[in-house]
Amino acid sequence: MADTAAARLTIDLDALAHNHAVLCAQVNGAEVAPVLKSDAYGLGAGPVGRRLWAEGARRFFVARASEGEALRAALTPDRPATIYVLDGMTEGSAARLAAAGLTPVLCSLSQIALATAQATRDGRSLPVALNIDTGMSRQGLTAEETRAVVQSLDRLRGLEVNLVMSHLGSAAEPDNPRNARQLSSFLDAKAHFPRARASLSASAGIFLGADYRFDLVRPGISLFGGGALERPDARLRAVAALTAPILDVRNLRPGDVVGYGDSVRIETPTRVAVVAAGYTDGVIRAARGAAHAWFAGAPRRILIINMDILVIELGDTCAEMGDPVELLGSNSLLDDLAAAGGTVAHEILVRLSRRAERVYVGEA
Repeated sequence: MADTAAARLTIDLDALAHNHAVLCAQVNGAEVAPVLKSDAYGLGAGPVGRRLWAEGARRFFVARASEGEALRAALTPDRPATIYVLDGMTEGSAARLAAAGLTPVLCSLSQIALATAQATRDGRSLPVALNIDTGMSRQGLTAEETRAVVQSLDRLRGLEVNLVMSHLGSAAEPDNPRNARQLSSFLDAKAHFPRARASLSASAGIFLGADYRFDLVRPGISLFGGGALERPDARLRAVAALTAPILDVRNLRPGDVVGYGDSVRIETPTRVAVVAAGYTDGVIRAARGAAHAWFAGAPRRILIINMDILVIELGDTCAEMGDPVELLGSNSLLDDLAAAGGTVAHEILVRLSRRAERVYVGEA
């Protein structure tokens, strides 16, 4: 039986398709390969992947082998696709990758060694991608390691390198000189693999210009409505909408304190609504006081966010128990909530909990 006080998360796959089309138009011929790691940023890799496949996507990226297995199962054999695993190949994962038809993104010399050993055991060529570290100091071959691999091609024996990729660390800051430095480093690395396709940009990098797009781009957050520059982008639509019902309406007097501690003290007569959602549902606690919900056609400041409830200001607006409040959606924008919480849109989405009732619109 449905919980009448539960929050509801509506995932609009038609909006997802719109955002995919916006990005496809932006890249002017480069392939758009969606990143569906963390269960499609918490929104469900199965429904999201199937809709994006219907929109023309044929390559996807995930982080873990388990995510790749789940996506492969969700797409089913009638939706063939290349699925790259960003973790690469680890001890014991080769059989799982092969069984699910997943392509490892090799990030180190040790991973390359594991992959060549597996290709030798299998007696056949193994498709792989190579990740190059162009300045994030996170994952990928350094410039020295890349040269060592090229100078000793036995290191790649049995491997079919079909993609060379890297990742930008400051793409959300278009004027940051780090972007140009990483582009230059990537061009140097790419030159060693002239037959492989190239990919440098995720969501933000797409908007840096044609020089950064190469053969393939890997959007994640912008598919789901997050602005590439970590602020709202009017071209993109909200994919996730979190709503919750009002549990109570209260009239507070000057001097009343709301919630734990005494940091929220009422100074003038104030009407508030108690709403059936909290940080368990993904409304990040750090956003209290700065974030706004949407109710009765206007933004309403969120005073406190507790585990299961939050409180919003109502002003003179009429409200009744059961009325829905939008906490995230086309009016309460993803990037605005992230900014209020001092984080990024990615974290907001992956924190949306399974407690909220999930409804998909536009399933493929």
